[in-house]
Amino acid sequence: MELQTLTYIFVGLSFALYIGIAIWSRVGSTKEFYVAGGGVHPVVNGMATAADWMSAASFISMAGLIAFLGYDGSVYLMGWTGGYVLLALLLAPYLRKFGKFTVPDFIGDRYYSDAARLVAVICLIFISFTYVAGQMRGVGIVFSRFLEVDINLGVIIGMAIVFMYAVLGGMKGITYTQVAQYCVLIFAYTVPAIFISMLITGTPIPQIGLGSELIDGSGMTVLGKLDAVLTDLGFTAYTSGTKSTIDVFAITAALMVGTAGLPHVIVRFFTVPKVSDARKSAGWALVFIAILYTTAPAIGAFARINFINEVNETEYTATPAWFKNWENIGLIGWQDKNNDGAIQYRAGAPFAGKPAFDGEARGTYGERVITNAPTDSANEVYVDRDIMVLANPEIANLPNWVIALVAAGSLAAALSTAAGLLLVISSAVSHDLMKNTFRPDITDKQELMYARIAAACAIGVAGYLGINPPGFVAQVVAFAFGLAASSLFPAILMGIFSTRMNKEGAIAGMLSGLAFTFLYIVYFKFISPELNTKDNWLFGVSPEGIGTIGMVVNFVVATVVARMTSAPPQHVQELVEHIRVPGDAAEAHTH
Repeated sequence: MELQTLTYIFVGLSFALYIGIAIWSRVGSTKEFYVAGGGVHPVVNGMATAADWMSAASFISMAGLIAFLGYDGSVYLMGWTGGYVLLALLLAPYLRKFGKFTVPDFIGDRYYSDAARLVAVICLIFISFTYVAGQMRGVGIVFSRFLEVDINLGVIIGMAIVFMYAVLGGMKGITYTQVAQYCVLIFAYTVPAIFISMLITGTPIPQIGLGSELIDGSGMTVLGKLDAVLTDLGFTAYTSGTKSTIDVFAITAALMVGTAGLPHVIVRFFTVPKVSDARKSAGWALVFIAILYTTAPAIGAFARINFINEVNETEYTATPAWFKNWENIGLIGWQDKNNDGAIQYRAGAPFAGKPAFDGEARGTYGERVITNAPTDSANEVYVDRDIMVLANPEIANLPNWVIALVAAGSLAAALSTAAGLLLVISSAVSHDLMKNTFRPDITDKQELMYARIAAACAIGVAGYLGINPPGFVAQVVAFAFGLAASSLFPAILMGIFSTRMNKEGAIAGMLSGLAFTFLYIVYFKFISPELNTKDNWLFGVSPEGIGTIGMVVNFVVATVVARMTSAPPQHVQELVEHIRVPGDAAEAHTH
C-alpha cells in the first residue's frame, strides 16, 4: 500500500481512538475537569505522565539535536530525565499533601497573597505558551510532510483535534487519551530504532547497537565510524563536545529545575487517590520515560550515519525520494556551489540563514531554487534538525507501515503535551484568576464554562505561535524550561522548605528571576543575535542555560527581601511544618 494511504489509516485510527475516549469520559464537574476525579491508578497515571512529559521536543527534536550536536546533545537527555527525578522527590508529594492542584493556588495560599497568585499565573501562562508553540510547530511539520498539506494548515488541523478532547473531556479525557498516546508514541519510536539497529549492527537492541561494531566489514564501531567520517568532512568529532563545562552544567541545571517547575506535570500528581500513589506513579513514569530517552542517542547516531551515506557525494538527480519530499516542503535545501550536480555535505552553513525558496522555481537539475546568498563554506545542503526522527525510517528504507507509524507517534507526542498545557492555562484562568481572585462567588458550572472558554482561546494563541514559531522546536522548549527554572521553581521550593519565606520575598524573587532570564534570552536571540557567542555571554552561559543564573537571582532576591520584611503569619509557618510530616493527607480539596 502506498505511504500516504497508510498514513491516513494510522493517523485516522489513532485520532478516532483519542476522540472516542474523550466522548466516553466527558466531565460534569470541575473536579473531574481539573484532576480527573482523583481516582486514577498509579500505573495508568505513570503512563499518562510519561506521555504528558514526552512532548514533540522529546519525540521529534531531541534525537535530531543529538544527531547534529553529538556529545553536546547529552545536556537534553540529562536535564530532562534528571528534572523528573527532582520533581518526584522534592516537590510532588509535598504539593499533593498541601492539597492544591494548581501551582498558582499553592503559591497564593502558601504566600497568603492574591498578588503572589497573580504573578504565578502570569509566569505560568507565559511558560505554557512558549512550550505549546513548540508542540504546535511539531504537529505542523508532521502533517505537512505525511499528509502533504501546508505546514500552517497542519497546525490548524492539530488545533481542531486538541480542541475536541481537551475542551470536552478535561483532565479525565486527557488522562485516558494520554495513556493511548503513550502506547502509540513508544511503539512508533522503538520499532524503527530496532529495525535500523538490526540493519546497521545486527543487534536488535538500539541501546547496545550504539556501541556495537558495524556489519559492513570495516571492523569499526558505530561511534568510531561517525567520528572518522565527521572529522573527514570538517565537523567536530561526534563524541567530543564544543560546549564549555560551565555551559553544559548551566543548561542541564536549567532543564532539570525548569522541568521540576513545569505546571502541567505537577497537576498529574493530584489525579491519584493518595500521597503514596503519587510517589508510585512518579516511579512508573520514570520507567516509561526511560524507554524513549535511552533509545534517543542511538537514533541520533544512526540517523547521522545514514544521512551522510545516502546524501554526501550523490548526484542530485540520483537522490532518494525522501530527500526531494522534505525539500518540497522547505525543510531541506540544496545549492550547487561548484556546478558539478552532486551534493557536498560539509561543516559550515551552506547559505545565510534558513533556505528562502524562489516560489516553486526549479534549477538545472530540478532542485528548488534558493535565493539566499551562499556562504564561503563548502557545504551545499541545509537540513532542518527537526526532521531527523521523522525521516529516519525513510532514509533506512524501512517499509511504509513503519513510516506511517512514526507519523502517528509524533502526533501523539505533540498532542498529548499540548493538551496537558492547554488544560493548565485554562485552569489558571478559570480557577486561579476568576474563582480565587476576581469572582469568588461563581458556581461550579460557571467555573467549568470559563475553563472551556479559556482552553478554546489558548488553542487559538497556540496555533498562531505554531505558525510563526520562535526557533527550533527543542530550542523553543528549552526557553520555556529556563523561564520555569527562574520563576516558579524557587517559589515552590522555598514554600515547602522555608518557614521564613514570606510573600514580599516570593513576589520579588519571581519577578526578578523571570525578568532577568526573559531579557537575557530576548537580547541574544531576537535583538542582537549576532552577539550570541560565548565571548559575550555572562559567565560564559548561553541563553539556553541562563535559567540557572535566573534561579540564583530569584533565590538571592527572595531571601534578602524576606529578611528585610516581617515573617509570615504563625498559621502559615505551622502549615509549612505540617506539609513535611510523613503520613497521608486528607483527600485533595478544591477550595
